[in-house]
Amino acid sequence: MTTMPTLFISHGGPNIVISDTPARHYLETISDRVPTPKAIVIVSAHFETHGVTVVTDPRPEMIYDFGGFAPELYKMIYAAPGAPELAERVLALLEQAGLDPARLGKRGYDHGTWTPLKLAFPQANIPIVQVSIDPNRDAAWHYAVGQALSPLREDGVLLIGSGHITHNLRAFFSVMRQGAAPDPSLAAKVNAFTEWFEERLAANDKASILDWKNKAPFPAENHPTDEHLMPIFFAYGAAGEKVRAERVHDSVDHGFFANDSYLFH
Repeated sequence: MTTMPTLFISHGGPNIVISDTPARHYLETISDRVPTPKAIVIVSAHFETHGVTVVTDPRPEMIYDFGGFAPELYKMIYAAPGAPELAERVLALLEQAGLDPARLGKRGYDHGTWTPLKLAFPQANIPIVQVSIDPNRDAAWHYAVGQALSPLREDGVLLIGSGHITHNLRAFFSVMRQGAAPDPSLAAKVNAFTEWFEERLAANDKASILDWKNKAPFPAENHPTDEHLMPIFFAYGAAGEKVRAERVHDSVDHGFFANDSYLFH
């Protein structure tokens, strides 16, 4: 069986599924960019726990974890099944790595999971296991979670980190909902940050990448809180030591909110 790549997705807001944007159209091409997965293990920035938790739910329902968006979004369904047997293997791999995982028997799909997957795999016929982030842990810890699950790639499992390459929501909502003009100085800081990540990932500079808060330019302006960047470290770690990173999408909303996504081979 072909070894699967891993993927980091900037998942956008929940309205990405109905918006005519480059980021949406990129997500619609994912099934053409990767071999058809036997199953998906996804780490969403919207699934936060203490330590790492694995969902064993065989039939996850929907979580509409957002407010103020189009009414039709609250009626959307993504009916992909869970994968309890795969979840048990995920738990075993994390246990072997000393990460002391927890089991969660019931949890629906948050929008960091269902919105990108609804675009990428609209048939909803690929089983999914959800794995949490811990917002109080650093990049190296999330990288280790990815490392632990890397063997699943040999069995046709697609490992996805779903977060955002930048996530300054205060600035974004002031532009999107209040009509403020985009701040050109913030746009320059976003560009510097995303270009740094592309360069360091292309060089496989693991030490700098995992020390991003000290090495990357303008970390606080791009991530006032860390949770939306943690999935990229999961996807990077899951790809193995000799990873080749490919930035497969880069676009910006409202002049500064970046939507970069990466494929790791």
